[in-house]
Formats: sequence, structure tokens, C-alpha cells
Amino acid sequence: MFRSLLIANRGEIACRVARTARRMGIETIAVYSEADARALHVLAADRAYPIGAAPARESYLNIPRIIETALAAGADAIHPGYGFLSENPAFADACAEAGIVFVGPPASAMRAMGSKSAAKALMEKSEVPLLPGYHGDRQDAAFLADQAARIGFPVVIKAVSGGGGRGMRVVASATEFAAALESARQEAASAFGDDRVLVERYLQRPRHIEVQVFADTHGNAVHLFERDCSAQRRHQKVLEEAPAPGLSSAQREQMGSAAVAAAKAVGYVGAGTVEFVADTDGFFFLEMNTRLQVEHPVTEMITGFDLVEWQLRVAAGEVLPVAQSAITLTGHAIEARIYAEDPARDFAPSVGRLALFRTPIETDGVRVDTGFATGDTVSIHYDAMLAKLICYGPTRDTALRRMQQALADCAVVGVASNLDLLGRIAAHADFAAGGIDTGFIAREGATLLAAQTAPPADILAMAALTVLSAEPPAGDDPWDSTDLWWLNTTPARVLEFTDGETSYPVSITREDGKWRIGDILGNAERLDGGRLRVSLNGVWRTVSAMLDQHVVTLRDHGSTWRLTLPDPLAAADEEEDAGDRLVAPIPGLVTQVMATVGDHVVRGQVLVVLEAMKTVFRLSAPADTIVASVSCAAGEMVQEGQMLVGFGEAAD
Repeated sequence: MFRSLLIANRGEIACRVARTARRMGIETIAVYSEADARALHVLAADRAYPIGAAPARESYLNIPRIIETALAAGADAIHPGYGFLSENPAFADACAEAGIVFVGPPASAMRAMGSKSAAKALMEKSEVPLLPGYHGDRQDAAFLADQAARIGFPVVIKAVSGGGGRGMRVVASATEFAAALESARQEAASAFGDDRVLVERYLQRPRHIEVQVFADTHGNAVHLFERDCSAQRRHQKVLEEAPAPGLSSAQREQMGSAAVAAAKAVGYVGAGTVEFVADTDGFFFLEMNTRLQVEHPVTEMITGFDLVEWQLRVAAGEVLPVAQSAITLTGHAIEARIYAEDPARDFAPSVGRLALFRTPIETDGVRVDTGFATGDTVSIHYDAMLAKLICYGPTRDTALRRMQQALADCAVVGVASNLDLLGRIAAHADFAAGGIDTGFIAREGATLLAAQTAPPADILAMAALTVLSAEPPAGDDPWDSTDLWWLNTTPARVLEFTDGETSYPVSITREDGKWRIGDILGNAERLDGGRLRVSLNGVWRTVSAMLDQHVVTLRDHGSTWRLTLPDPLAAADEEEDAGDRLVAPIPGLVTQVMATVGDHVVRGQVLVVLEAMKTVFRLSAPADTIVASVSCAAGEMVQEGQMLVGFGEAAD
């Protein structure tokens, strides 16, 4: 077994790998960018080395620098985690050339599966079921349009390289095909440096089911059952579970056998995931991820195996710990991905300091994998996932109820999060019934993505108590008091909360040692972890409540309210928004500028493309107008709210 392991990644997966390695007696070596000098994965390792600037291409994607660091640190092996270089065959080759073991599949297997079209051709030879489609090398637009017509609409265009929904477009008719193809190619070229695509039949209401496979260097290959990953938004997974609800034993065996056949076809070694789409007509090969998956914990929960330990043992040349017959399925597990993003703004990533980040206490039925803690900063440079919350139970119903409770116990202050969305999904009747399809979130958006209602009286009362409890206690001198003491008058105070454009004035007086807030007589005790124990008309309850930078964030029964207090300094500096400009919605990297001073543009015309945290934002003209100024350039980093394009009459 290895003496030391360098983990070429960051965040929760780096912490996760380090936890298993240290349990196995392996020294852990972390690497970090300038933005991650105090990150949790750095503190979790035995040693940590700097590898470059914050942008991933200058640090976590810098192969020569990582190899150089591994050699200097004396690492026996490198674990790539997932993302970054985990599916990069050039990195695996570089490890081999340096005499360092790469904890992953052979470079040849990654190359075989790295191209979706080549992988599908190989699967066809191995008799793994495929969707009707075109996976060849010919890429001229007219030919691809003909292939789409042959397959039959709707079809889906997919980038040959990469994943995560980038370079993917669903096309409903022939008239839409040309524009969708051009858009997919542009995104694929930007994301992967490869604009080649394939075209396949699009299933209207498919389930996304994947099978965990494992193989060793001695010719053994097994599967560890399946995961249902159908709860998705914009082709990104949100909740995953194992096993897949409603799958029969025969279907489970067929999919498992097909996945093992796929792994053997490419001479696979290590952990991999074979992804399928399924409907009433059967299941069809989608792609193979040649790495450990984000959702691997649900498989660990139902099988009892540590998949990172398996990875390390297989990489060290050992035989798989067990044969297929010894792998059994027990209970049910569900994983929720907690993201720093705003579902109300089309899932725009949210960056900033985590004034509070609280997750449930881990138990046998609740597990938390995270790379963040209160006080950390969510950076523009990396993925927006804060944590994975995994809940297990002997039945799906138990696991789901534990998930609902665990989500309610979470709190995120300082950035927006998807906690409320996750809670709504877990509580939705269709999700509870099991067997949803990949269109579930979009189809149920009116419920799952509904705007927060106006805050009721009890929420406003708790917001007021949050502010009052954050103020320093009164001393002996009444002139130092903050409890509304006034000479010869009845104390009164009004807090003016706002939510968007709506104002909510709250009147507060003191009465018998308690606070009178409208019709509610209340009191509060500050607890640790951002919790507030409040009494409203004699009824006590505990909520998440925090005042941070003039914003009160309240979380009660799985719903979050953010209520803002007036900030005189901010108000004085606030510029009037006349709609005469295009501004950056979040900090990001400008990748394309398609506007020139003097251009006549029309409403909806894309003028600037911005990338941040693996998300592409196409910023368009708000109206038919003239470009008066352009204040950004491709390759430039911009801040949230920064003006990018100005409109009106161009200056002479």
C-alpha cells in the first residue's frame, strides 16, 4: 500500500479522500491555489503545497506544476478526485512518466470513453443498448440536419467531449435545428476546445439511471447496483438516490450486466460509472464517467463499502475486495447537493463570504461531505457546490423523512443557496412516490421555484427579535441602554424591513420585560450555530436567524426569508438604474464581446458572454437601441454590478 498520497483536487472531495487515506494509515498531501490557502481541505491534510494562482488553469489544471509538486513532496500516488484532471488521459500519462501511481483508470480507457461518439461506437460492438442516433465524424451542418430528420424529432445535440450539459441542445423541429447546432458548437468549443457534436433521439420523459462499476488489474469487474439521478436542473443533478425506485430485480440485473460489459470493453480499472437513460421501452447507454462520481456516497451507504478505499487498493495492485455474489443491497440512501446559487435567478451562482454555514450533526443515518465552514469564501473560480447531504434509512420513506429534517436543520447566510428548492423537492408528492423523470423540476417549476410569499407576522416578529438580540445588552446607565428606554415617554421604535421593492415597517415597544411587536408579545434567546430560540405569545420555537450586513436571514420550517434593513451609506451611493446599461449579474470572466460602439441592436440580442463557476451567462440587449459604450473585453474579470455595455446615442 502507498505511504503517501497527493490529492490533486479541492473542496469536499479532497476532504473525503483524505479521510479514507488517513484511516488507512496513508499520509495525505493537499495542494491549493492562492484562493484556497485557508480552505478546509488544506487544514484536513498532513501537508499542503501551493500550486499557483486562483484560476483553475493556473493551479488545479496545471499538470506540470502538480507533477512537480508530487515529486517534491515524495508522493507515491495521486488521487484526482472528480472534475479538474480526473478524466484527463494526459494527466494519467504524466503520472506514469514521473513514476507516480495514478489512482484511476488507464489513459487508454479514458480516451476510449472520453469521446461520446467513439464510446457509443464501442458500446454498439459490445451489444450495450444505444439510442438511435448519429455518432460519426462527419460534422457539416446539412448532413447533421439530414441525420436528425432520419432519427425523428425531437432530437438532442450533444458535445462529443465533456459533460455537465455543456454543448447540449434539445431540438423539437427541423426549423430549429440550424440555430441550435450553432449554439451547441459555440458552447462546446468554449467549454472543451472541441466543437464536434453527435445527434440522438430525445426521450420525452426519461429517467437518468447510472450503475457503479469497479474493476481491478486481475481481470475482475463488478457492479455495485444503480443510482437514480433524474432530479436535474439544466442537465445538472440535484438529488440522487440508490437504489432506483421501482426498478425490478430483472431490470437491475440487466443494467448491471450491461455496465460491467461496458467496463470490460475498454479494459477498465478502478471506479467508473456507466450512465443510462430509461423509459418504458427500455434502457440505453448514455456515457461512461471514468472517475469517482459526486453521488458515490449513496452507493457506499447501501452496500457498506468505502469506494475510495477500493480505489486505493486497486491502484496498489490488489484484487477487488469481494466478488459480485458478495455485494448486497441494504436499505435506501438519498443525496442532496447544496449549492451556492439562486434558483430565483435561473440558478445563477452566488459568491461571497459564508457568514454562517450550518449542517446537521452526522449520525448513522445522516452524513455530510463538505469543503466549507463558516467564514470561508465561495470563490468565482470554482464549482458552487457547498456540501453533499446524504441520508440513509432501512426504507426509502425513512431516508426521505430524514432528508427533510436534515435539510430543515441546514443554514446558509452570506450567499444565496438552493436549500429551499431541495426541501420542496423532498416534500413533493411526485418525488415521494418515486420514479420521477428528468423533466420533473422544469415541469413542476411553478411549485418548486415559486417566489417566496410576503413574510407573515410571525416571521416579521422573529426578524425584529433577531435584530434586537444582536444588539449589545444594556448597562447600568440608562443613557447607554439599547432597550428603547426614553425619559418621560413610552418607548417605541420602528424597524423598516424590505424584501425586494416591498417595505414592511415593524413597530416595537417594551412590555413587562418582553417585546411587543404588533399583536405578538415576544422574547428571544441567542443559541450557538446561528440559532435563535424565540417565544411568540408564549409559544417557544427554535429557528435559524442571523443579522449580517443589514440583512436578516431567517430559516423556519424549511423556508428562507431575507429581509433588509436600511443602510444609509449604501443608499447614498446607490445609482439610479435607468435601464441604459448592461451590467454583470455576478463576478465572472468575459469570454466574448459581440458589441461595438454605434451598433444598432435589438431586444434579446446577445452582446456579452460571461462565465463563472462552470456557468455560461449570455447577456442580451434589454431593448432595441444603440450601443453607446463598451466597457469590457474578452479575457477580462469583472465584478457583480460592473457596467459592461452602455446604451443610448453614441458619443461623437
